[in-house]
Amino acid sequence: MKSMTRKVLILSLIMAVIGQAAVFASGQQGGGAQAGERHAIVFKSTGNPYGERQMGGFETGIKEQGFTAILRAPDLPTAEAQIQMIEQLIAQRVTSICIVGNDFDALQPVLTRAKNQGIKVYSLDSSVNPASRLTHVNQADTQMIGETLVEAAFDQAGGSGEIAILSATSQASNQNAWIAVMQETLKKPKYANLNLVKIAYGDDLRDKSTSETEGLLASYPNLKVIIAPTTVGIAAAAKVVTDRGLVGKIKITGLGLPSEMAEYIDNGACPYMFLWNPIDVGYLGAYVATALTSGKITGKVGDTFSAGRLGNYTITQAPDGGTEVLLGPPFKFDKANINEWKSVY
Repeated sequence: MKSMTRKVLILSLIMAVIGQAAVFASGQQGGGAQAGERHAIVFKSTGNPYGERQMGGFETGIKEQGFTAILRAPDLPTAEAQIQMIEQLIAQRVTSICIVGNDFDALQPVLTRAKNQGIKVYSLDSSVNPASRLTHVNQADTQMIGETLVEAAFDQAGGSGEIAILSATSQASNQNAWIAVMQETLKKPKYANLNLVKIAYGDDLRDKSTSETEGLLASYPNLKVIIAPTTVGIAAAAKVVTDRGLVGKIKITGLGLPSEMAEYIDNGACPYMFLWNPIDVGYLGAYVATALTSGKITGKVGDTFSAGRLGNYTITQAPDGGTEVLLGPPFKFDKANINEWKSVY
């Protein structure tokens, strides 16, 4: 009798496990949103204020839809570090992975494994290879960003002179795309008297961005403008110019956080700069995650979805051959408006 009871108990346990697996599978592959959905975002690295705000927006968007947000970022901005985190998320069988790529191509094998496991994979801010993603969440039009930054350098340099670019990592797809547009834009007759002397890489690390800025100043004593299309780089460059008493001689522009750049806009080290709201970028990404999971979108051109307080969006063709959804145009920050924005982000 005891033997029979034990067999019944074991059989019941086996059936319960099978039942749970079936429920999980339906939650991963089904067409509707599931209460147990866990949506992950993997940013470039820790200690980045822009990334912290972006992940905060993602978390808000996921939670307000009733799901769980998982926030991850490695200590160093490398593809290898992100690969380890993605492998962990695959093992945890999350519902979706939003990747802010440290490398355009290197993440493809691990992201393909994630997709093959039924996980919805898409990129945000810094894209990955179209074969690795369903779609991409972009801050603003790549062409517009590149052209806007060149025009800012032209204005701040007085139309002529030496300029330099201080980027993040040499593998960052968004940085490289903006730089490519800047290089093409500089070929136009209007900018013939601007001389791009160097593209430096601070790897989105404050110390390295500082040393790269100091190197630019030492190597190019006639430098007029540094364009830093990275929030870490622009703050580091503006601090160097301020600390060395070069405000007015060398000007900084690019993409920066109002909270970090207010003092440098006020003192003139950075006459003006641009950005978008990183909170909104992450928030938009949260709604892309759930739209993909629910089947409202598949990542194809023409797909439409609602993104909560941000309104409705349409997926469009991306310059890299994949698809994307654009948050909106970059916003200009200067002395007239910086004080009202510095407490926001």
